[in-house]
Amino acid sequence: MHRSLYVLTLVFTSFTASVNAADVSIKPGLWEVTTTSDLLNFASQIPAEQMKNLNALAKEYGFDVPEIKNGAAKSTTCMTEEMAKQKILPGAVQNQVGCTVNKVTQNGHYYHMAFTCVNAELNGNGTAEGNFTNAETFTGVTKFSGSIQNNPINEQANVDGKWLANSCENTKPAK
Repeated sequence: MHRSLYVLTLVFTSFTASVNAADVSIKPGLWEVTTTSDLLNFASQIPAEQMKNLNALAKEYGFDVPEIKNGAAKSTTCMTEEMAKQKILPGAVQNQVGCTVNKVTQNGHYYHMAFTCVNAELNGNGTAEGNFTNAETFTGVTKFSGSIQNNPINEQANVDGKWLANSCENTKPAK
């Protein structure tokens, strides 16, 4: 179950905002993305040694584990000038967890996307949708229904993103 929780956490944090924002100028620099869900509340029950193993699993996928505390996964990501010009949002790393985007729709500051995950760990469908308040903030919801390691799951997470600074300091852009 702990590994399943971890894989789903990767999905939720990966799809925080992986679509183009049509009518929004996105600020480059350091962004903070916070994902909250009922399932993330269980992260505190994972023993330290097992969490270390899960972190190693995430590294295999090329993903840094966000800090998980009080039911929230908080991470920072760097948006380069080029990403901002292309309007690629913070958190666009869905291919690292083995999922593909099927359909993206946009209407002004609102975005909606559907995605499918088919691999040994994760099998199912999900959606991510949200709104950009301005060039420095967005909010959204990610939903997933399917199975993780053959265990059925139907979960959703709320996502909030905010711009922190012009400089990314030591945080590297997502690949």
